Amino acid sequence: MPVYLLPDEPVFPPPSEAEPDGLLAIGGDLSAARLLKAYADGIFPWFRDEEDIFWFSPDPRMVLFPGEMKVSESLKRLIRSRKFEIRADSSFQQVIEACAEAPRDGQEGTWIDGDFIEAYVRLHKLGFAHSFETFLNGELAGGLYGVSIGRAFFGESMFHKINDASKVAFYYMVEKIKTWQFHFIDCQVETDLLKHFGARQVPRTEYLERLASAAEYPTHEGPWAL
Repeated sequence: MPVYLLPDEPVFPPPSEAEPDGLLAIGGDLSAARLLKAYADGIFPWFRDEEDIFWFSPDPRMVLFPGEMKVSESLKRLIRSRKFEIRADSSFQQVIEACAEAPRDGQEGTWIDGDFIEAYVRLHKLGFAHSFETFLNGELAGGLYGVSIGRAFFGESMFHKINDASKVAFYYMVEKIKTWQFHFIDCQVETDLLKHFGARQVPRTEYLERLASAAEYPTHEGPWAL
């Protein structure tokens, strides 16, 4: 299948046209209009090669349904201990910058460069991107960020400076959006950590159907709070 070169307008080809590895299109920009259109269409930017942005829609898609979250006994004990202070949307830029600096198994460097940070901070200010943070003794210990449209949350990246700090942030994120009856958390691609939390792969066709349903609801725009 062809890989599409995007025009200046914030439009995308159908996700069904993606390559087997999920690559759908190259180019475009990271404007708020294009990013929101991408997420609403089941597409996300993953990395950049020089000036070109690569857009993906993998099949299958890793998804966590809030009611299916699994929590280990050790994590339950940690949560009950209240070791960490939990916040939401208190340190969005610090979280994404920490995610950019975090080492990734099997990866050299990060796709989260300065333009990505600027773009998602802009989405955060518009009320569509959110972060969940854990603090220990007043210092940022871990967290995650993602994008929210309707009743869908699109997880982007996590980091931790102290063991399990990001897991605690993830737990509270799921619990928070569960109260708003979110349909799912988009985890994009499979990882061992997400599998341990109960995330599973679904066919792209099913994912897009669920996304269309979730997008029919009003978006819980920021700032969020716990």
